[in-house]
Amino acid sequence: QVQLVESGGGLVQAGGSLRLSCAASGRAFSNSAMGWFRQAPGKEREFVAGIAWSGGRTYYGDSVKGRFTISRDYAKNTAYLYLQMNSLKSEDTAVYYCAARTAYPPGGVPISGYDYWGQGTQVTVSS
Repeated sequence: QVQLVESGGGLVQAGGSLRLSCAASGRAFSNSAMGWFRQAPGKEREFVAGIAWSGGRTYYGDSVKGRFTISRDYAKNTAYLYLQMNSLKSEDTAVYYCAARTAYPPGGVPISGYDYWGQGTQVTVSS
């Protein structure tokens, strides 16, 4: 069973930075894609960024391009996904979710169809 556990959320002032982390365990992720999504109150869940585990290709939503960076690592049988968020804006306030899409063609980065989800971590940006 795949488990995704996010951490790193919190309260930050506009213009500041935060780094989210996600620990993923339960299977090999070599043929997977992983991503970050967010959902603000009253809005639909939005794709933020994704990364192909094999090769590291990345893809970003338009609203975060140039400000957010997604990366991944692997250590001690655990995959780690990160989201470095810079130049934060009040509109970045949301619950951020880590997600994995398994058995995806190597190198690709999907923006939907993810199989597994974390519990979410709150990011609040004060203006």
